[in-house]
Amino acid sequence: MTSFYDVINSMKTYLQGNNSVNSVTFGDILDVDLNKQTIFPLSHLTVRNVVFAEHTLSFTVNVLCVDIVEKTNENNKEQLEPFYGSDNKQDVLNTQLNVLNGLQSSLRRGGMFQKDFILNENISADLVEESFENDLSGWSMDISIEVPNTSISDINANGEGCL
Repeated sequence: MTSFYDVINSMKTYLQGNNSVNSVTFGDILDVDLNKQTIFPLSHLTVRNVVFAEHTLSFTVNVLCVDIVEKTNENNKEQLEPFYGSDNKQDVLNTQLNVLNGLQSSLRRGGMFQKDFILNENISADLVEESFENDLSGWSMDISIEVPNTSISDINANGEGCL
């Protein structure tokens, strides 16, 4: 059976291999020490639900990719190009969107697709701008990953032999 661990570990492995990610965390985002400067850029995974179908399992996983927005001392009005602002927010948004795009591309047609992971729908990313101790920006997306449910051997009347 393609298991919970197969899904989350494959996503973790992809994100850890991405040069634009420094840390990958899992679970409740409020349990992550977002004050630590060294964990950013951060990718965070949360499993939202699992749907059981006849021959498949569909995992809905939220992927959050954020980084610290660094301010400069420049005045926006005195810049040669004020459109870009006095911080690196657009750079952060561009970089973290590329992380999510790479992950969904791997699921659609790359290494994770070859593991029998299937995306049946288009995916959208939502802008994230949070003010914790750090000024964070990035993207969040929910991915529904369908995998084969091959646990037919677990079907019996009394649960005997099931893990």
